[in-house]
Amino acid sequence: MNNNIILIGMPGAGKSTVGVVLAKKLGYTFIDSDIVIQDEKGMLLHELITKFGIDGFNEIENEVNSKINVKNSVIATGGSAVYGKEAMEHFKSIGQVVYLKLPYDEIENRLGDLNERGVSIKKGQTLSSLYEERAPLYEKYSDITIDCNELSIRDIVSQISEKVTKSFPDAT
Repeated sequence: MNNNIILIGMPGAGKSTVGVVLAKKLGYTFIDSDIVIQDEKGMLLHELITKFGIDGFNEIENEVNSKINVKNSVIATGGSAVYGKEAMEHFKSIGQVVYLKLPYDEIENRLGDLNERGVSIKKGQTLSSLYEERAPLYEKYSDITIDCNELSIRDIVSQISEKVTKSFPDAT
């Protein structure tokens, strides 16, 4: 098992922000899987969703995430990564999956335009129903859950560091 830390959670939960700070603290590499997808496909997330639809985008995300093979890295995933069974099994095999959990009202406050942000949401679906659909998947795949409500970035990073250091004795 590699010492990777894979961050999952709703859009707006702070995966990328926390990931960068955590990677610096641990001396790890930071990878944003959304950027990996954009680089590999040469299109922005919302363009991929427009061109291939939600299901097509989820297939692309699953395929690209399944191929991320790194060591000593913090990987921030897209909020929809949990729809990819193969990708999530792959992530669990290369590190620890950490769910950054926030209550719905906090997610709603943090998110702007969902389409502009490239959020994988079905036509007519509300943010609330998306939250209800994904929360059980985040719980299912997580090795560690961090309740981020009212915590600073520093506190979240500290909690993750403490919990993963116990699992990775050689992590700093």
